[in-house]
Amino acid sequence: MYRVMLADDEGIVIDSTKFIIEKEFGDACLIEYAKTGRKVIELAESFRPDIAIIDIHMPGINGIDAIREMQRFCTNTVFIIMSAYDKFDYAKEAIKLGVMEYITKPMERTKVINVLRRAMEQIDRDREKRSNELLIKEKLETVEPIIENGLIYDILLQEHFDEDIENYRTILGIEAGYGYMMAIVCGDSQEGNHMTNAIGSSVKISGKYQEIREGVKSFFGCMVGNVMANKIAVLVPCKDSEMELSERSELIDRAREMARYLKKRTDISFRVGIGGVKPLKELGDSYKEALNALIATTGTVAHTDDLNVACDYEDGYPIALEKPLFEAVGKGDLNETKVIAGKYSDWMCQKAQDGDLMSMRLKVLEFALYAEHLAYQSGGQTYRYSSRTNYLPEIMALDSTDSIREWFLLKVTNACRDVISKKEERSGNIIKTAKDYINSHYDKDISLDDVSRIVNISPYYFSKIFKEESGLNFIEYLTNIRIDKAKKLLENSNLSVKEICVSCGYSDPNYFSRSFKKNVGLTPTEYKDRFTFSA
Repeated sequence: MYRVMLADDEGIVIDSTKFIIEKEFGDACLIEYAKTGRKVIELAESFRPDIAIIDIHMPGINGIDAIREMQRFCTNTVFIIMSAYDKFDYAKEAIKLGVMEYITKPMERTKVINVLRRAMEQIDRDREKRSNELLIKEKLETVEPIIENGLIYDILLQEHFDEDIENYRTILGIEAGYGYMMAIVCGDSQEGNHMTNAIGSSVKISGKYQEIREGVKSFFGCMVGNVMANKIAVLVPCKDSEMELSERSELIDRAREMARYLKKRTDISFRVGIGGVKPLKELGDSYKEALNALIATTGTVAHTDDLNVACDYEDGYPIALEKPLFEAVGKGDLNETKVIAGKYSDWMCQKAQDGDLMSMRLKVLEFALYAEHLAYQSGGQTYRYSSRTNYLPEIMALDSTDSIREWFLLKVTNACRDVISKKEERSGNIIKTAKDYINSHYDKDISLDDVSRIVNISPYYFSKIFKEESGLNFIEYLTNIRIDKAKKLLENSNLSVKEICVSCGYSDPNYFSRSFKKNVGLTPTEYKDRFTFSA
């Protein structure tokens, strides 16, 4: 059904246009009309036409101004001007307003019908587009909670790569580079700094999760995680790296109001802990702060910045370098480790200019031991109880900032190299085992899953490191082995092509022939004939 509005001060024009439309399109069109500019606008507000055919010169408000006014509330209406005036100025103004067609009177029946068909086609396309957009939105609303929980899960467990966070940001439309975490904790009631009946409450909030999620989102522009015991983790993105006192006060008031709202809607008591603002990939620390804030106070809402639950650092201390340094060591990123360790050593050397070498020695020893701890954790070193008994005498014997700096850089980069070598060793062993298995079983029906089971890692990870180490994916490598074996048999044996096909792991001769020709440029028969003739 198409709603068509006719606007003309001549009754005969309205009647004839209406007759043409009804005769051509029948019940597909619902038609209304008006004869003055003011009536046109009033009718459009209630009728909401899909198509409006409007004359320019009407009593009161002219057609151009009426269209301009209607476009404020009839955003999807297709406008057609039908006028006895063919002045260029009118046509130019109509183009500016996005009018589909400018028909001059006296009108031709076929032209009116053709223009209306075009308008209906455009309306159909727009309706289909809106329908598809709504369908996508509906699907996204189903998937969105899963994606949001995936982001929060990865952040809390710190099981993510930087590109994972960027992918989540793109999918969820997160433009901000910072954020803070809230820990929403529930129970039957509050006793001191904890909630009673945590287990029973976790069952209750699981049953009312959707209502709680919608309630939280009505107070904050946020991502909401799934229920974890009696807790729900909430991520709130923000543009700035710091929060002013006035903003923090407003945030706490809003969180209190949210806790009251949720209790009223669910009959469950809630407390809300709020962590500090941090870069998105460090929000696991913000969540810990949120939980610690609830432990440190008995209030319904607790913000970490209002309490003494986080470590404070002296002015100028390069805290922003610590975590990236150890992340680089743990990932085996040698270049990044050198750059960050160099920046940190420069700061320590500057601080030690007053002769305080002891503080520098202690800090260097602390960082070196922690870097080696990361190497031990990754399997990059074998821990030996007495392996570092010389560290303290060594560091105490160093009597200049340059020598301490050099010792520090050596220990940290060595720890990073240990991580790298262990990764390479493990990858090398995996690839060697995999290749040995493939070379021994190429004549069998083996798959990526079969080989990944042999090396005891997931198919996804095996596929990734196999391609990185060998330059070929699993199928390409297996195919090359089989084709090489087939070539040798075709050259040096009296086996038939079908027998060679089976002995090289192919069950389908046709597939074997296609694969052989793709890789060699000849069919197996052509290849065999070439060697037969040369013999």
